Amino acid sequence: MAEVKHTGEIVRKQGNTVYVKMTVNSACSECHARGVCGVDESKEKIVEVECASAEEYNIGEKVEVALQSGSMGAKSVVLAYVVPFFLLTVALVLAIVVGASEGMAVVISLVCVAAYYLVLYFMQDRIKNNIKFKIIK
Repeated sequence: MAEVKHTGEIVRKQGNTVYVKMTVNSACSECHARGVCGVDESKEKIVEVECASAEEYNIGEKVEVALQSGSMGAKSVVLAYVVPFFLLTVALVLAIVVGASEGMAVVISLVCVAAYYLVLYFMQDRIKNNIKFKIIK
């Protein structure tokens, strides 16, 4: 699988941590119709990159940032999108099977997904420790 890289700018250094600001564009950014549909979005993000040679980098320097191999890139997608989809579907079907009205089934399934994201929120430090970036000069 190809390595996903983003170009960014070093905005801060602290100890062995380099903070890189990058603009992440959605998949729609290359579409010719992006101005018409209004879905196009880009976000600025600052990622923390642990590196033993932080002193080699200068604030304002342009670098490429990529996920380290063995990091949780694919697992992050599963946690953020796949699991909630299945949770929503299973909760909806189960609620209807036990006799809840369609409206109540929708509410139950949405509450289940919200609870799942709340659990992820409280586990963010644990998850963050498994997602590592590297700088490519």
